[in-house]
Amino acid sequence: MRRLFVLAGTLLLAFPAGAMAKGKFDPAEEWTLHEWIPIHLGPLDLSINKAVAYILLSALVTMLLGIGLMRVKTGRDPTRKQALGEQIYEIAQTQVAEQGLPTKAIGTWFPYVATLMLFIWTMNMLGFIPLPLSDERFTLLGVELPTLGIFAATSTLSVTIALALMTFVFTHVEGIRHNGPVKYFRSWIPDVPKALYPLIVPLEILGQFMRLISLSVRLFANMLAGHMLILTFIGLIFVLESAVVAFVAIPFAAAFYLFEVVIVVSIQAFIFAALSAIYIGSAIEPGH
Repeated sequence: MRRLFVLAGTLLLAFPAGAMAKGKFDPAEEWTLHEWIPIHLGPLDLSINKAVAYILLSALVTMLLGIGLMRVKTGRDPTRKQALGEQIYEIAQTQVAEQGLPTKAIGTWFPYVATLMLFIWTMNMLGFIPLPLSDERFTLLGVELPTLGIFAATSTLSVTIALALMTFVFTHVEGIRHNGPVKYFRSWIPDVPKALYPLIVPLEILGQFMRLISLSVRLFANMLAGHMLILTFIGLIFVLESAVVAFVAIPFAAAFYLFEVVIVVSIQAFIFAALSAIYIGSAIEPGH
């Protein structure tokens, strides 16, 4: 029961302050990215905003996790930290790299898929921890401070497209490097009568770009849906202005919160890294 109250308190602290106004709530406002530090290079908008801040924080935490868990001294009796690091390494190697990459490419691309898995997991997990990185402010003793909020960088499509685009580019670069452009692009075309080429070739080309869409949209949609459900259930309390609704809304929000943290966060990171390994591996050895 104590844990339930702590979780409920966490959810309320993470709820945007602007939504506390009675009868007003729009969860989509949380995904309106305001410029913190404007940076414009011609048509390119490279401004620092909430999503960028979460990406930078996730990169820092990922590096700290990698150094703290992997660069440990081995002893006769392994510590919990060492055992956890070895378990993460084993999952990345046996379940991700070895399942998707050919043997000759594991040494080259294992660091990428392992880092990708840990980085996405960190971004997903930080998205469910209330942090003072919101666009809304409150005043304390005359000082304006940011409110606590939950926000996942992976719940914005631009971030997931950028991650998927890296895998997309690496896939075709490796395919051309190992097979040559003619052999690689010819491997896209299945063994069918030439009369069907006008129909098959456009579909195969479209299928390659669908990989980019599937990678980015899958991660984006799962993380966005989880945050939207949590915010919506908590928002019902203030929209309906009823304490009775809280007895229903808070347990449902807590259940979705736990489901996202315990299951979705890890599964989505694993799937993204595993598919990246499969796509790169299939480009290196198209016949397998």
